[in-house]
Amino acid sequence: MFRPLGALLGAFSHDIGIDLGTATTLVTVHGRGIVIHEPSVVAIDKRTKRALAIGAEAKEMVGRTPANIVAIRPLRDGVISDFDITEKMLHYFIHRVHERKWFLTPSPRVVVGIPSGVTEVEKRAVHDATLSAGAREAYLVEEPMAAAIGAGLPVSESVGSMIVDIGGGTTEVAVISLGGIVVSRSIRVAGDEMDEEIIQYARQKYNLLIGERMAERTKIAIGSAYPLPEEQTITIRGRNLITGLPEAIEVSSVEIREALSGPVGIIVEAVKATLDETPPELVADLMEQGIVLAGGGALLQGLPERLSEETHMRVYRADDPITCVVRGAGIIVEDLDRYYKVLANTDRGVLSPSRRT
Repeated sequence: MFRPLGALLGAFSHDIGIDLGTATTLVTVHGRGIVIHEPSVVAIDKRTKRALAIGAEAKEMVGRTPANIVAIRPLRDGVISDFDITEKMLHYFIHRVHERKWFLTPSPRVVVGIPSGVTEVEKRAVHDATLSAGAREAYLVEEPMAAAIGAGLPVSESVGSMIVDIGGGTTEVAVISLGGIVVSRSIRVAGDEMDEEIIQYARQKYNLLIGERMAERTKIAIGSAYPLPEEQTITIRGRNLITGLPEAIEVSSVEIREALSGPVGIIVEAVKATLDETPPELVADLMEQGIVLAGGGALLQGLPERLSEETHMRVYRADDPITCVVRGAGIIVEDLDRYYKVLANTDRGVLSPSRRT
């Protein structure tokens, strides 16, 4: 019995799942697991428009480059802001994990996670960039769905599951049941906004100008959404805006929690608004199952406790929350026939050739 051509090609190609994040891009390859976990940054020579570095090497250049070299983050708030640079980045990552050993090795099928609130134009941009970067077929899956699958939630069953995916540019809140998203919220407040609030706090309170990397380091080290059992301190370094000279200031976790109160409050309200729109039967399920946190923002200290207090429900982090979306995309690409309906049932599902042919 002959196997369909698509199945034969799939047996030879290394199909890929991608979490195309504002801050970080993760790539998983069928049979190999997660092979790339690098910043979504591209260093460009402005004179030649040539990409000089991509990923971790490019991030090291942020704020440290000569005038003719600019380090660009081609995705903002979870969507493509620079199509050409995004295509270069995708091309680099896809070809890095899918080197053709011999001429019959086909191009990979690629599943890419996208925010649930993107427009048709933004979806088409991701789809086209993925195909231009060398994919044989490109499939799009909403990030909360991918995160829920990656976190091991029973998305195909008739039981409600709630996922809160806090990334770099967007926070995705979704209630999922029977393979579809029942209620969702996508807000452009997440890790980047938290970093910006820390920068503004240091400027306003201490007249200290700090960079994005220092703000991110501070958030990771002592940032919190709920009072800590033992409050902590960290030294932040930057330039005094009055004297123009370098200065180091010691700040406490209480101060950073105050700085983060705005973005955290918006995320809490998004979760509560989603619950308010959820059908009563699914709310009953959620009270038993709890709310799952995914994404890098889920690692903010005290966030589960804060959300639990606000919603009166159990809130917990998924195992390895940073990789939930890419693991979900990897699970989907490994068994597209099984998950095709899951993708097709989402309002903004797959933009690719039909698998029915």
